[in-house]
Amino acid sequence: MRRRAVKALIALFPLLLALPVHADWQLDPGQSRVQASITQLNGEAPQTHHHQVRDLQGDISSDGTLRLPLKLSQTDVLERFGELPPWIGLLVNTTLVTLEAQMPPERLDGLDIGESLVETLTFSVQSDMVNQQESVPLRFTREGLNEIRVTHAEPMAMDGRALMANTTVRTVMSLLGYQEIDEHVPVTLNALLVNR
Repeated sequence: MRRRAVKALIALFPLLLALPVHADWQLDPGQSRVQASITQLNGEAPQTHHHQVRDLQGDISSDGTLRLPLKLSQTDVLERFGELPPWIGLLVNTTLVTLEAQMPPERLDGLDIGESLVETLTFSVQSDMVNQQESVPLRFTREGLNEIRVTHAEPMAMDGRALMANTTVRTVMSLLGYQEIDEHVPVTLNALLVNR
């Protein structure tokens, strides 16, 4: 009986080695943020303001799907208001947009410490009435055994018209005094993926 069990384990060993091993890569919210520079066009002269979306949360599933929901509570917008109207509390944890892309986890798993790769991800931007795609070249750099830094590989920008087409985003922008913004909204990304 013991001999059969040992033979079964020996037979399973090559099979276990053949199975793909993927890291469970997740964004570290404390070290993942995006900054956007919005130029306000309504007024006497254009003025540029900087805003942050921090505490980015998302992960890469085993099938390579990266999902990144963005909520109002992750922005610095609320800090810019004095006393908030009661109804704004309903929007605080509402997902404004969800970004989705495909990123094969085995590409990340194969990086050595100090090594980088540039991957152009096509993000689907999904929200109420806006469904568009943007290709974004990102640089992935392995900083440690379980840490990969993600930055943009070349200058990035969002489409200001698409932002203002989103009802929730437009409402928040109006509360901040933005009636009209430049169509070019530069963005910087600094995020950390960790293997949990």
